[in-house]
Amino acid sequence: MARGAPPHSEKKWKCEGVLEAQLRSRGYRHVAGADEVGRGCLFGAVVAGAVILSPDAPIRGLNDSKQLDAEKREVLAERIRERAIAWCVSAVDATTIDRINIYQASRLAMKQAIAGLSVQPDFVLVDAVPLDIPFPQQPIIQGDARCHAIAAASILAKVHRDQMMRTWDTFYPEYGLANHKGYHAPEHIEALHKFGPTPQHRLSFDPIGDLAFFSPLASTQLEMFAS
Repeated sequence: MARGAPPHSEKKWKCEGVLEAQLRSRGYRHVAGADEVGRGCLFGAVVAGAVILSPDAPIRGLNDSKQLDAEKREVLAERIRERAIAWCVSAVDATTIDRINIYQASRLAMKQAIAGLSVQPDFVLVDAVPLDIPFPQQPIIQGDARCHAIAAASILAKVHRDQMMRTWDTFYPEYGLANHKGYHAPEHIEALHKFGPTPQHRLSFDPIGDLAFFSPLASTQLEMFAS
């Protein structure tokens, strides 16, 4: 269920603030970046970030969150929260994902993050997909690897979602969520076959839907009502 890579995905982009600078030169003062993480996961929410960076407080090392190790993301996330003009993180849960599909849920999470900014943007740079928002926008393929504002949004979203997975791991330790963050890892699939899906798994994703029909969890719950 992970999104397909574009044909030119092997190209190595340099993450820069050029697009934001160009937009500011045209009179846009508050240029926001928006991105989501967790789109291809089997478990939990899809999470989006929106960030308006300050040209007066640059942050070195911004890049696609997938290209950074966890420690570096945590450091950068703290700097983003401290130095950004505005930032917001939003999550759309698994039930909503199953109801409206992951594409629409990802768009909804980004729209909510943008709407939650304490300073209203006058232009939005968004990773890949267009949004129905009341602001001028530019969707950018692989924007998190090319644009500082989008990279910052992806870092905040990734750090927030990873923390969510660590918290969920305390509720469902059998699934190893703190390790694989809900993705399609062998450890995760093995646990799903052994224990069945939880209420936080995405039933519209393969193989969750099929496993839900034969879940050991359902049999365990029925035993609670045995006469």
